[in-house]
Amino acid sequence: MYTIGQISEMFNLPISTLRYYDMEGLFPQMQRQSGIRKFSENEVEALRVIECLKASGLEIKDIKQFMDWAMQGAETYEKRRELFEARREVIEAEIANLKKMLDMVKFKCWYYETAIKDGNEDGISAMLPDKLPKDIQELYDNAHS
Repeated sequence: MYTIGQISEMFNLPISTLRYYDMEGLFPQMQRQSGIRKFSENEVEALRVIECLKASGLEIKDIKQFMDWAMQGAETYEKRRELFEARREVIEAEIANLKKMLDMVKFKCWYYETAIKDGNEDGISAMLPDKLPKDIQELYDNAHS
């Protein structure tokens, strides 16, 4: 069992956030000893899922719905799977966006390294848009797609 302070440190979350989650019913099976919250491995795992869903853009009310479904048992497996499939799609789209941004940054690093080495941008300009070195061309193409 963990105290709220230990969980706060473990997840780098303010104690007020953990209390809020509890008030919202996100830890329905949490035990208390003399009114003090005691976090078991069940709450730790629930918090991992909550933080994942929150980071993926899900609102607390929707996370609460998921937790309610989990309490209902096997009859809600399909709903829970659909929720995670939708989250996966959102995350995959975000990763693709981040990859595109990263490719632009990598391209620009190469661009300016080359411009510094050459003393100007003339050689680079002559290669744009489709005569760049193969690995740089891939970065450029993805960043400009």
